[in-house]
Amino acid sequence: MEKSDIKLTTAEIATLWKTYIQNTAVRCFYKHFLSYLQDAEIKSIIEEVVVLVEDIIGKIESIFEQEQFPIPKGFSDKDVDLSVSALYTDLFALSFVYRGGQVIIPHYASTLTRVTRNDIYQFFSECLYRETELHRKSLNLMLSKGILDRPPTIVYPENIEFIEHEPSLLNTWFGEKRPLNTLEITELFIEIERNTIGLILLMGFIQVTKDKEIKDYLIKGKKLAEKQMDTFNKFLKTNDHFIGSLIPLEVTNSTVSPFSEKLILFIISTSNQVAISALGDALSFSMRKDVAAHYSFFIAEVIKYGDEGQKLMIERGWMEQPPQPVDRRKFYK
Repeated sequence: MEKSDIKLTTAEIATLWKTYIQNTAVRCFYKHFLSYLQDAEIKSIIEEVVVLVEDIIGKIESIFEQEQFPIPKGFSDKDVDLSVSALYTDLFALSFVYRGGQVIIPHYASTLTRVTRNDIYQFFSECLYRETELHRKSLNLMLSKGILDRPPTIVYPENIEFIEHEPSLLNTWFGEKRPLNTLEITELFIEIERNTIGLILLMGFIQVTKDKEIKDYLIKGKKLAEKQMDTFNKFLKTNDHFIGSLIPLEVTNSTVSPFSEKLILFIISTSNQVAISALGDALSFSMRKDVAAHYSFFIAEVIKYGDEGQKLMIERGWMEQPPQPVDRRKFYK
């Protein structure tokens, strides 16, 4: 990229910094996947992902170098051991790409509304396009292998309708409740799917983590994920929208961690941030107060859980400080 005379804005610095660290983190996972994958179709997609991730990392480094801006430390080959046995199955590697697309695509789309410098806009626009293509490929491959459940279907309505009256608060909370609408069903399904994948990830981490304090923290996260899945499943079952095992993912019997504990805590911390945003979106679409109340409760629970994880990272000196502006208050002392 050519050097621009226009300085980076805080929004551009923040998104570049965040994107860099996240890509160095997931690169470790993809390298681990490539060290053992047997399925040729899945391996081909993972290889394509690695090329994209390396390209993104390289271009952000180039931008920071041209701007004479410190390059984040992020994560490196020191955070992944490619000599150990597989921790997850081939199918999980594929679902990792699929789930990654669900998170990364909105991130890049949102970023495009925040950046203003032309070269940065072009960079994230290209990232969005390439990530969308990878997500499409992973989705199609999961469907072809029969390992992806679609959201529930409904009988199409014959006419449009308008809400004629607002139910009383008492009935909304304790009385007979109306059936879930399609907006609410969709969000409940997505939340179950998100927690299912997170649960498998946590099961693997718990299995190989040696630090007792971190292991206890991960077990607490597993229970929180299971609690959300049970709660949201009950809402769907009450309305006869049964869902089975969403994705038959498996963890191997390996007890040797391919990932550093620093990387494990970072991935969980990032997942917590995604969860808060996802629960907030689900809350905004929920018109039934009992459903909304559970989303609000879990947002508070995830925030509390995330704070515990950040404390663990800070205590171990693993949490990299985001770029800070000059603290001009120091000049006044």
